[in-house]
Amino acid sequence: MVLRKHELEAKLKDDIELVRSGVLRDENPLDLSQEFSELLEACRRGDLRRTQELISAGVNINGKDKFDYTPLIVASLCGHYELVELLIESGALAERDTFQGERCIYNALNDKIRNLLLKYDYSKSTDPLQPWAAHISALLTRDTPKTSDITLIAASESFELHKFLLSARSPYFQRKLAEAPEIETWKLPQSIPIESFRIVLRYIYLGDIPRELVDSRGGSTEEEVLTGIDKISKQLEIDKLWEAILSGSDRRLARQRHQDEVNRAQEQIQDFFQEKVLGHKIVVDTRKAHEVKWPHDNSIFADCLLRADEEGEEDEDSDKQEESNGIPIGPGAGGESRKHNDTKKVRRSVLYPAHKAMLIRSPYFETMFSSQFREAQTSEHLHIIKIDCRPEILELILTFLYTEKSECPLELGLDLLYASDMLFLDKLKNKAAVAISTLGSGNNNVLVDRTHTHEGGETSEIEVEPINVYDVIHAAWDLRVQRLEEFAARYLAYRLEDYIDEEEFTELIQESASRLKTREETDTIELLDDIRYYLSERFRLRFEDAGLDEMMDENGEISAEAAEVLAAQGLAAEVLAAQANDVAAEDKDTKSIVEVENPDPISAKADIAEALTSPAGVVRTLDGELVEDEFASDAINYQLLLQKIDRMLERLKLDA
Repeated sequence: MVLRKHELEAKLKDDIELVRSGVLRDENPLDLSQEFSELLEACRRGDLRRTQELISAGVNINGKDKFDYTPLIVASLCGHYELVELLIESGALAERDTFQGERCIYNALNDKIRNLLLKYDYSKSTDPLQPWAAHISALLTRDTPKTSDITLIAASESFELHKFLLSARSPYFQRKLAEAPEIETWKLPQSIPIESFRIVLRYIYLGDIPRELVDSRGGSTEEEVLTGIDKISKQLEIDKLWEAILSGSDRRLARQRHQDEVNRAQEQIQDFFQEKVLGHKIVVDTRKAHEVKWPHDNSIFADCLLRADEEGEEDEDSDKQEESNGIPIGPGAGGESRKHNDTKKVRRSVLYPAHKAMLIRSPYFETMFSSQFREAQTSEHLHIIKIDCRPEILELILTFLYTEKSECPLELGLDLLYASDMLFLDKLKNKAAVAISTLGSGNNNVLVDRTHTHEGGETSEIEVEPINVYDVIHAAWDLRVQRLEEFAARYLAYRLEDYIDEEEFTELIQESASRLKTREETDTIELLDDIRYYLSERFRLRFEDAGLDEMMDENGEISAEAAEVLAAQGLAAEVLAAQANDVAAEDKDTKSIVEVENPDPISAKADIAEALTSPAGVVRTLDGELVEDEFASDAINYQLLLQKIDRMLERLKLDA
């Protein structure tokens, strides 16, 4: 044990020295920027929406403040489970045997968060690009489905490779393949050992550099292999290969070099994707989309076309319109759409040149290209594959498949959720659910134009929702997304007065009850249970802040009897607590009156409020009644909402 401690201390000193010298990068650098301070504050509050916005804006989630606190440590310490989950999924560091990693785990507020941190292994928690890089590496040896389009031939071995990847990763291949996109084989010089080619190709495909450079079965020496690597890397203009080879003996340095190379590869493929795939999309009339002909030997190296149609009805007169511009063919189309002289809006389709090697990250496409489907067979021109979603959704999906990036605008969240479920992209599906549930956090007014009418006859405007919460709950049920079920229940509870009188809300509760095919008398309504829980939480937090803990029962829920007393007395809870203390210390006469007349604490506080509060502040409740302040209004509103729920259940003849 002592030896292990000394080894760790020595390793820590070595790492610190490497960081100081600039050889090793500090994984948790000091960050004193305003944006990082805002991120830490959002993590303290548990503000999912603001945290998501700052992560999307590029704030370093692995930075630390002057007290060595990282966002993950703060969120873990403050007990925000969903926020901890969001940070880990976004790449926050939580590795065991590191100072910051151990701090996260042992400072966790509860076991739920601690177990969440422990279940993430290092690759998942620190490298969000790991699944993407692993797919690229697997392409080097993958046989089914066949996605390679060029063969590099050596004396005794051949390598099945991908033109688009070679072009994106090597300036040399980019120039050569642009001159001859139709080339299918490439002979390698016999003067260079085959081991050198293996290592270079492994590096291009994001594989780890082996510690043993020389194959025991080969006849080449280590010096010959290194000389060959030097020649190839210079010719292919791969500058960082030597650094990766030299760092092989240091595990942490090698890992850092590999992460840097993965990030660099992502940028290279992203540039290729933006320029070649999105830059050469074709926009055509939907009725003519099937007539597009794209040759196999194209400069983008695409081997299929993905089609997405815009929303709307097809124009029945589109065949009668002018066709002088014809149908765009191949990369030369450049995304230009046809122009028409008439004023009728013609439904459009967008076609994207794509590469099967990246599409098979989706099990949907992997099955399609591995089977006897038409899309897997050879043809004269590229197959057109129609995807049942809008073009902007397909672009988000392609961006994820090519680059692992998944920034999802809130208004596209539901469409992306359904599309990613159809393509079996669980990670993207989860990202869409996160976008909906964080940017539309139940405590924030961000999620239909609505005008609420109170029972007293007054109307008040409330927030505009980019998406409809009814659509969210149906999506959660259809796609079995627990995160969205909880979010929708919380969202409805925090705005229940705006929904409780709507017919659509009643139908939603009835639908939730009918989800149990064989409903028994003892069964509850799951959605309504969740709404009641979050409704109690909504008002409970108000009373906890006011110091009225006696209003809650042993389960932490609001006591109905206490709430009724509070509502009847018109108690101003927040003012009351402070005034009760002041009166106890400064006004013995007032205190004695209360003690004689009201030995009960709640009644005593009510009388203090009645004796000391001014009637100047007036608030209106949901039923239009005037009360002294917002805390009295909350107590009454809580009872009114529960009564409305009970009346709704009576109408539906449901026992919940």
